[in-house]
Amino acid sequence: MTTTLLENCHIPPPQGVADELSLSLTFFDIPWMHFHPIHRLLFYEFPCSKSHFVETIIPKLKESLTLTLKHYVPLAGNLLFPIDTENNKPIIRYVVGDSVSLKIVESTKDFDYLIGNHARDADQFYDFIPQLPPVKVEIEYKKVPVLALQVSLFPNRGICVGFANHHVLGDASSIVGFIRTWASINILGEDKEFLIASSLPLFDRSVIKDPLGIDNIYWNVMKNKLKDLVLYKNRDLVQVSSFVVVTAYVWTCFVKSGEVVEDDEYFIFAVDCRARIDPIVPCNYFGNCLAYGMAKIGHRELVENEGFVRAVKAIAEDIKNRVNNKDEVLKGAENWLSDLSKFFGVRAIGVSGSPKFDLYNVDFGWGSARKMEVVSIDGEKYSMSLCKSRDHEGGLEVGLSLPKERMETFAAIFADGLRSA
Repeated sequence: MTTTLLENCHIPPPQGVADELSLSLTFFDIPWMHFHPIHRLLFYEFPCSKSHFVETIIPKLKESLTLTLKHYVPLAGNLLFPIDTENNKPIIRYVVGDSVSLKIVESTKDFDYLIGNHARDADQFYDFIPQLPPVKVEIEYKKVPVLALQVSLFPNRGICVGFANHHVLGDASSIVGFIRTWASINILGEDKEFLIASSLPLFDRSVIKDPLGIDNIYWNVMKNKLKDLVLYKNRDLVQVSSFVVVTAYVWTCFVKSGEVVEDDEYFIFAVDCRARIDPIVPCNYFGNCLAYGMAKIGHRELVENEGFVRAVKAIAEDIKNRVNNKDEVLKGAENWLSDLSKFFGVRAIGVSGSPKFDLYNVDFGWGSARKMEVVSIDGEKYSMSLCKSRDHEGGLEVGLSLPKERMETFAAIFADGLRSA
């Protein structure tokens, strides 16, 4: 056995913080209700013995998690999905007694293999992903946990902290904020600096303006289709950022690694709307606040010699003309959810994460993370993970999960393209 369970526990917020707290879902949240959980792993090189891990590190992590949940109470709660969908809407609710699942394990797997920058079998990471507790069916609703955590010891080599969250809880900006806070409090042993920094999360849903009643439109779509819903060289370019160049290159290599077809190819990416809509949403708003960006190119155009340039142009133009335009970024949002059916079965690749969020500098007291993996992309068809590079200032790190044969083809095309650049 490569992984041994040391402890299963549940960590609640401190006593007295709140008897009950409910959050309604905005139209930014509703589309994520049936999306798969998001899985993140942070690996730290920190040689320590099992006794030090059990007797010192874990108690400290528990204490700091409790104190962190004082400021992030809803994360200990549940998504309540109503049985009566005609008269009730889902909410996120915390009541006294709710808690966050925390699993502690010891592993004999090869730590150096897992943190390598080479292609690895994605299945090797699943032992370190926390599982959200099972859904409970009660009289009026289904109760769906929204967060689970796991800490794994590799004796005398390192530690892995795993995160699993329901996407309805919040976007990457929100979840990364929680992770950073937990790490900071774990180092300091208190939340004084966190409070001084005025970085408290904002859970007030009233900052999301919805004059068109899009949340009702989305909810009507969701409750009527629950059984069938599948979640699933140009000088004129002014938005050629690292994001555009890297994702365009991965997109073209990805398409070239597959079979030749006559279809269009789509690239879809999430867009943080906090500073892109009017009125602006505070940066510390906790929840989902995402729109989307999209580029579409015919398959044959994308695999030709100028395919990469076409990809760059298509992505950059969408960012310039729609994503960064306050009058356009939410245009037609009332139809987004119903329009999802148009994308069922299309050839697309998406992006999980963002270079804006640097998880490598999250320090629990063991130094910077040695490796970060977004394992949830392994369950998507298809998505790349994207984050800041750990070792190169200004660089980006990309992750991709493909069947072995296609991964080998992709890697060869990727390397050959860079050599020819």
